[in-house]
Amino acid sequence: MTTQRELQLGFSFSYDELHTPGGLRQLYQLWEAFFASFDPDGWQQFVALRDNRGDMDAVAQSTTLMRAAEAVEEFLVELFGIQTERQALAARIEHERRVAAMRSDFLKRAALRHKQLDTSPERWEYLQQQYVALQTLFPHLPWDSDEEGALAEVISALQHAQQGSSQAPIPAEQAAALLPMLEEYLLVRRSVAPESFAGWQLTWTPRKVDFAHLVEAEHIPLNGYGVEIWRGLHHRRRDGFALTDPRAPLREIMGHIDYCMICHERQKDSCSKGFRNPDGSYKRNPLGVPLTGCPLDEHISEMHALKARGHSLAALAMVTINNPFCAGTGHRICNDCMKGCIFQKQEPVNIPQIETSVLTDVLALPWGVEMYDLLTRWNPLRLDRPYALPYNGRKVLVVGMGPAGYTLSLYLLNEGFGVVGIDGLKIEPLPTSWIGDRSTPPQPIFSWAEIVESLDERIPRGFGGVSEYGITVRWDKNFLTLLQLILQRRRTFLLLDGIRFGGTMTLEDAWEHGFDHVALCTGAGRPTIISVENNLARGMRMASDFLMSLQLTGAAQRDTFANLQLRMPVVVIGGGLTGIDTATEALAYYPVQVERFYTRARQLIAEGGAEQFWSQFDEEERRIAEEFFAHGEAIARERQRATEQGETPNFLPLLRLWGGVRLAYRKRWQDAPAYRLNHEEIAKALEEGIELIECVEPRRFVLDPYRHIRAVVFERIMWDGERYRPTGEMIEIPARSVIIAAGTQPNITYEREYPGTFELDEAGRTYRPFELWWDDTETPLNGNPGDTYSSVASESRP
Repeated sequence: MTTQRELQLGFSFSYDELHTPGGLRQLYQLWEAFFASFDPDGWQQFVALRDNRGDMDAVAQSTTLMRAAEAVEEFLVELFGIQTERQALAARIEHERRVAAMRSDFLKRAALRHKQLDTSPERWEYLQQQYVALQTLFPHLPWDSDEEGALAEVISALQHAQQGSSQAPIPAEQAAALLPMLEEYLLVRRSVAPESFAGWQLTWTPRKVDFAHLVEAEHIPLNGYGVEIWRGLHHRRRDGFALTDPRAPLREIMGHIDYCMICHERQKDSCSKGFRNPDGSYKRNPLGVPLTGCPLDEHISEMHALKARGHSLAALAMVTINNPFCAGTGHRICNDCMKGCIFQKQEPVNIPQIETSVLTDVLALPWGVEMYDLLTRWNPLRLDRPYALPYNGRKVLVVGMGPAGYTLSLYLLNEGFGVVGIDGLKIEPLPTSWIGDRSTPPQPIFSWAEIVESLDERIPRGFGGVSEYGITVRWDKNFLTLLQLILQRRRTFLLLDGIRFGGTMTLEDAWEHGFDHVALCTGAGRPTIISVENNLARGMRMASDFLMSLQLTGAAQRDTFANLQLRMPVVVIGGGLTGIDTATEALAYYPVQVERFYTRARQLIAEGGAEQFWSQFDEEERRIAEEFFAHGEAIARERQRATEQGETPNFLPLLRLWGGVRLAYRKRWQDAPAYRLNHEEIAKALEEGIELIECVEPRRFVLDPYRHIRAVVFERIMWDGERYRPTGEMIEIPARSVIIAAGTQPNITYEREYPGTFELDEAGRTYRPFELWWDDTETPLNGNPGDTYSSVASESRP
């Protein structure tokens, strides 16, 4: 439900002007004057950077951009009138920074000063008494609800008092006596009662990285065949298709920022720039993955430093220099930055979590959607293009509205091109009040909550391509609604759905419609069909077909009539992230499917009787219906039990009793793409209850009398330490559903590929065709390992 709030912009600016090229140019000029007044020295440095970057070293450039980012924040705060809310957010950040500093600074120094601890019961009892007495000096703090936060505030207050602060609540002498007592108390408590620190940021310790054992799992022999099953050590209950990862709280975020070394100050920010060999090539980790850092060259370390100082808007402005559509990246999407983190032998900084937190903290502010929208087309820190150019008369057709397509569209729009984005899927329209139309400007959105929907109730909109139907609900797809909104607000952008390029529209049609350029952003390509006996039998699906049917037809929703039949046991074949996602979604979908069948069957039986209901099925259909009815009844009983106990249902024992979901790969899992590139997703998937089988190659699908798959015959593959070789040993694994996730083949092959970009002169007339758009697929470019691109290519108008 939309909450109508009136937006009164500062600087005598109107909301409609924010959506015109002339207004953006005027806004930039206002910011320049504001910056010159707000920070005169910083302004002079910024002008020097903007006008002649070659004369300034990298560290000075970062420092200058950060000062300019703070000016951007102050300007936006005044423009949108959110001084109070920004101050409250900064106070929350400062509070959590103190909590993080308690671990990295206070406790670490305490350990150096108290090398010999007295942990006797008498000493521990005395320290506890002193600690209780200390709490009485600060009765206003939340000792019961957030002891860690209260303790951090006490330590900060005592440190200020010891330094002679006039605003300190106690004298310096008393503070000087209490601080050593607190140091000893925390160290002794950590020794004698470590369980009392459960969940505290204070005791977080980065884990050592063992590349051969990145995923913790139980290894169980499979029926004496010499093949192992990987099973998770920890189980996380899942019920349906709501968001499974609500992201880290601010305390954890600030803990990771505190853990960051802020490497840009020493030009060691490998998270952004990668690790280089002396010859300029990228170093590789023990798994052979090149440590390239962020493919967008995002200013990561600078973002962390600004966030640590409480400048959330400034941090977001820094992110959107090179990653304006950061809503489509970040947590559970990309991890190149983490792999490039300076910590290579221990747990890296969780940069994607921080990036997404920077965005969501801004979105949670009043008019947060509007401020982020503005930064995608107006950002003074983007020195080459601080604001979007007016329309230059050139029109580009972008085919495909997945990540490559919608990102390319934004860059083209900011360069002044007219863009028509087409997609073969149906894309649900957004409310006119959000995006406006040719005669009506959009209405400003006060709260991000006006856009957010629960993912298990959200209607799949179709926008975002693989981000919509391929990525699971581990990621918040409300961000796709936000990206669609930002593009459709642009007056030189048109979004058309249900258009298949090469069918509904051809390349010749594009030229006839007056397009100057066509960019194909059509994804990685066709799914690979494995060559085994009975590979087209009933019960077999391609992973892309399963995920698309699950998401876009609404089959995942409890009240839908969509028909997507899945039977257990389920075997997924593949070793990539698509296989991981397919396995988790199959495991989550089965309870939804059978419970829905059970509920509707009971309704029909109540209306027409059991005999009439069961008589409408043939022999095979009745077997499946009885199976679904019995399983649905068991699911319903578990749900009732959980409701009575006030807990989340635990469906996993039932699902494993019925065969569960297993993901089979032809090599060791340590060699699988998912392990090498996204081992965190394997760990999360194991928590949900899927099982992994390694070193098996599918040879034949075994059919039942109804010509439906009942098992898969695998050949065991042996790894001798140097190579894989077939053994001739066959293993039959039960399966009623087999889903193939064996990679993709390129859609289109081009004889010529020229990297390039659009270039404009002062008048905006010079033009050079764009040929490639970078993406994160694994298709090698020109045979160079580590250099990748999606099937995004271009044709210029003859």
